[in-house]
Amino acid sequence: MPELPREERLAVAFVELSDTLVRDFDVISFLYTLTEHCVDLLDVAAAGVLLGMPQGQVVEAAASDDRTRALELSGVEWDEGPCRDCYHDRAPISDVRLDTEAADRRWPRFAPRARQLGFTWVVAAPLRWQEQVIGALNLFRDRRGPLDGRQLLLAQALADTATIAILQQRVVHEQATVITQLQHALNSRVVIEQAKGYLAQRHGTGVDVAFTKMRAHARRNKAKLTDVARQVLDGTAAPTLLDPEP
Repeated sequence: MPELPREERLAVAFVELSDTLVRDFDVISFLYTLTEHCVDLLDVAAAGVLLGMPQGQVVEAAASDDRTRALELSGVEWDEGPCRDCYHDRAPISDVRLDTEAADRRWPRFAPRARQLGFTWVVAAPLRWQEQVIGALNLFRDRRGPLDGRQLLLAQALADTATIAILQQRVVHEQATVITQLQHALNSRVVIEQAKGYLAQRHGTGVDVAFTKMRAHARRNKAKLTDVARQVLDGTAAPTLLDPEP
């Protein structure tokens, strides 16, 4: 199937990032969708999302690939990195070149690890609506040079749209507070990561391949990603998902 023109992919992205007014809204799957659209529409190699918790700490929620997820998890453990600063400062992190002394001073562990993974520049955009900041979006480049101004504006627009969608879904379903919703999202992420690892081991593939297969199955069957992950772990998922391809 031929790839859609960029203008159509852009329209699809904003439609998907706005369509959250459903009872079975899945925050983690939604944030994975955000990272996928960022990699597709922006000149970046990877994207990750951190969510803020009421106590002030940040937690890794979604990433476009497993190497980025590992980097974000390390940043949370070290309490440093662009996403962490973006969330706490409540402001974007403009293009930062990672192979500089300034980057090493700012993030003494995060910057060297990011370079080891092949990343050269990083941008962070807050997940923000008015005065409320619920997390941050990291964008990583593996080429020379920063993002241009138009792409920076698009990156913030995607982050803003995702934030509004999450908050409006909470308003519609008033019985679910932001705190409860985010805690549920974190619990869902654990289940999804366990299912990714199980499928990867069962199929003899990488976790990214296993996750892509699991997401495709969920979308094809209009099922929640978290529910599919639980089915994988309890053995009730469809054989087409559980059984390795011949």
